[in-house]
Amino acid sequence: MESYNNKKPLITQGWLRALIFIIFYLAILILAGVFVVLIWKAGNTGAENSVPGTLLPYLMIIINTVVSVLIVWLFLKIMDRQSFMSMGFAFKNHESHAGVGFFLGVLLLCVGTLILWFTKNLQWTDINFNGSELFTGLITMLLVAFYEELVFRGYILNNLLSSLNKWVALLISSGIFALVHIANPNFSIISAVNIFLAGLLLGINYIYTKNLWFAIMLHFSWNFFQGPILGYEVSGLNLTSLFEHEVQGSELLTGGKFGFEASLLATVLYIIAIAVLVLVYRKKYELKLKA
Repeated sequence: MESYNNKKPLITQGWLRALIFIIFYLAILILAGVFVVLIWKAGNTGAENSVPGTLLPYLMIIINTVVSVLIVWLFLKIMDRQSFMSMGFAFKNHESHAGVGFFLGVLLLCVGTLILWFTKNLQWTDINFNGSELFTGLITMLLVAFYEELVFRGYILNNLLSSLNKWVALLISSGIFALVHIANPNFSIISAVNIFLAGLLLGINYIYTKNLWFAIMLHFSWNFFQGPILGYEVSGLNLTSLFEHEVQGSELLTGGKFGFEASLLATVLYIIAIAVLVLVYRKKYELKLKA
């Protein structure tokens, strides 16, 4: 096995490695997306052998996962001269962080949904159990959580932390995380703010632990319960869900067609969760070191 212990990065400044990575990553991702769409359209010109367009988002998620893993691995090997595991994949002693991340995503969505239901802004209409669709949603949301955390917390935030104050690094990485969602359907100012806050929430544990499991499990549970379980759009994408509902009233409260992530209610819940985590981790890590 190749040892990276005594190897210095090709570029010393972590912020510069992160910047080069972002430019290269987005360029390759856009090119890959355009290529796949063109191939897809070319292969679906005839009515007889056409493939349902609903499969395209799933294909793009698979492509994004493969591209993300390959580019991160390439940059780690050439630019950082670090192993893939160095980004924070150790699970031992981090089981509790993974569990807290998972249940925090479920808690936030359940609280928000109950508030919408009690205020009559949400009405349940049907239960549609489809085992294969639910499994597809589970795998899809796992892939999204994995590759986005790999990129935005595992590589970008990790490198920014080597050059900048941890809070500055967290703010910058969260801003980038929000900006890359700008092409999502029905994107709005509120959804941008909320995805930025989500980036803060996902990264708080990482700036203290340098471990990805909290963020991966929080990201997964939020997306999976938001879309395939509770029936909201996930960042503007409409997925088959277990529970079906209708929302009514102001989109500022419900999130409208972008999903719960565009709701002011989500904004409040994110801020509360961020404040609680900051207090908890500050007491656990910062104040303990000063004692």
